[in-house]
Amino acid sequence: MGDPVTEYADRLQQQEQEIRCLFAEIEALRNSQTLSSSAQLDELREENARLKYRLNVLKRSLQEEKSCCSNSMMNINQQLQEIFSEAIRASCPELDNPPLAVTPNQQAKFADYQCNSAMAMAQMLKAKGVKVNPREIAEKIVQNIPHNELIQKTEIAGPGFINIHLKRSFMSKLLNNLLINGVQPPPLACRKRVVVDFSSPNIAKEMHVGHLRSTIIGESMCRLFEFLGYDVLRLNHVGDWGTQFGMLIAHLQDKFPDYLIVSPPIGDLQAFYKESKKRFDEEEDFKKRAYQCVIRLQSKEPDFIQAWKLICDVSRKEFQKVYDCLDVQIIERGESFYQDMMTAVVKEFEEKGLVEVDEGRKIIFVPGQSVPLTVVKSDGGYTYDTSDLAAIHQRIFDEKADIIIYVTDSGQSSHFQLVFGAAQLIGWYDPQVTRVEHAGFGVVLGEDKKKFKTRSGDTVRLMDLLDEGLRRSMDKLKEKGREQVLTVEELTKAQRSVAFGCIKYADLSHNRINDYVFSFDKMLDDRGNTAAYLLYAFTRIRSIARLANLDAAALRKAAETTEVILEHEKEWKLGKCILRFPEILQKILEDLLLHTLCDFLYELATTFTEFYDSCYCVEKDRQTGEVVKINTWRMLLCEATATIMAKGFDILGINPVHRM
Repeated sequence: MGDPVTEYADRLQQQEQEIRCLFAEIEALRNSQTLSSSAQLDELREENARLKYRLNVLKRSLQEEKSCCSNSMMNINQQLQEIFSEAIRASCPELDNPPLAVTPNQQAKFADYQCNSAMAMAQMLKAKGVKVNPREIAEKIVQNIPHNELIQKTEIAGPGFINIHLKRSFMSKLLNNLLINGVQPPPLACRKRVVVDFSSPNIAKEMHVGHLRSTIIGESMCRLFEFLGYDVLRLNHVGDWGTQFGMLIAHLQDKFPDYLIVSPPIGDLQAFYKESKKRFDEEEDFKKRAYQCVIRLQSKEPDFIQAWKLICDVSRKEFQKVYDCLDVQIIERGESFYQDMMTAVVKEFEEKGLVEVDEGRKIIFVPGQSVPLTVVKSDGGYTYDTSDLAAIHQRIFDEKADIIIYVTDSGQSSHFQLVFGAAQLIGWYDPQVTRVEHAGFGVVLGEDKKKFKTRSGDTVRLMDLLDEGLRRSMDKLKEKGREQVLTVEELTKAQRSVAFGCIKYADLSHNRINDYVFSFDKMLDDRGNTAAYLLYAFTRIRSIARLANLDAAALRKAAETTEVILEHEKEWKLGKCILRFPEILQKILEDLLLHTLCDFLYELATTFTEFYDSCYCVEKDRQTGEVVKINTWRMLLCEATATIMAKGFDILGINPVHRM
């Protein structure tokens, strides 16, 4: 049996279409001086009214059931959009796809949310030759708002803004639900498969500051998708194949005779790599030998595969040190994984007549792009373009990905547009069905606003940067005298939390599209929008419950019996801020800009400070210091704030501590 709401809605839509047709017929008859009414029209109107009544009853009972039975957090903005979408359609049925604009009100003293659709609707009607005052449209929308538990009242302001006031008692229920059930995301319509390609260092080279952004941003995106219930595959597309390995193995044969037993350490390996590149560019005999080594590696000769594996293993261990520090989980699937798929991929493009030959190269032109993809070089070898086409094919057809995200620097944007365009051209995916996106980012700058380098001009090693972060965070903690109040274990935990949390947050709190300046001094400052400030704020909030001798179990029990009262303006402001969390996550899901979450956490922390300064939570005797009164519902607001902050930290990959 089908969904009754959908069934009634479909019938209603069909009938309203018939009514519109009959209206048109009657107008035509009137114009020809025939004024007979239509019995069929009256019948349809009666049935239409009955269907509308049944539909509203069903919707109301479904809404009540949802709010009573759901353990997940409600996306208030989304809920308001559904309510106003229905009201807008009912008020102007003659408009196709009328605009829907519902946003939090920027001036909370006037209202909580605002619907700004009336002005745009007036413009649409004007284009149809119908002149209507936007305020009249706003009044119609308000009259057609369906029954709901969310809205207390509405007001029309200015040219046609609809100010929306939320019901405090309902918001209080949502907060109690959060406290009892924890931070549960809104349910997914279906569980989609997401592939995120991020980090991607090169084998035989140390990870440097250039890999920092891809690793941090990609990990956070994965955490967001996982929290929202998606099936996520985290892939590390490492550079582990190609001519450079022939060069390196040929050079190791000359300089490191034990290369088949043990690989040089990563620092030496990188030096050998630079030397091999220099010889490759300058010595013709070495260049020929390097190419021979590439052919023998691609032919999978045992000695060459053994040397390659040893080089990969040494690099992998070094990468893992960085991933352990940054708490990153990722599956390595480098370029070598796709080697055996490339021939079939090129053949498929050839069979569909999409390959051109240009001076011995096989190229593919993508509509709207002036530069082609090179899938086969003039010497018969494959390229990065071929590798990336094989990768996207494997992810679509083998991994069955619904969403594929590539997290690399913005400089690779044009390359990925070509790859995505070619995949669409051949029919591998439809962008209306499968979301394939390049999440590009800017470069890391030094405090001189130039590309971040060491004093000698070298690229900054990522492990050196992380070690420096640990040293500076310990200095900061000792500067505050924390070694005198924390145990050695607590101090070490705080050190790692601050060091790695600040490095991540400094990156994520900037719009990823822009370059950002790396400054330890700024990121370790405990004032302003920094991880240091937020981590201190979080430990302070958690300490309030300890002061009141309330543990997690006691607070959960209190949430089951105590209503969270939102009468004071600062209680109301904090409650609304807490409950905006799902809509913040929804926005990031759409644009993949994680700084929105950082801005929200900072807003939540500062809103909490306002609340705590104005509303007592725990009263102490001024003489003895003993707790004499605990305000339970305000303690619950403290707990709800800390719960949302903890989940926000988790998505950002930051590990807070309870004592700092």
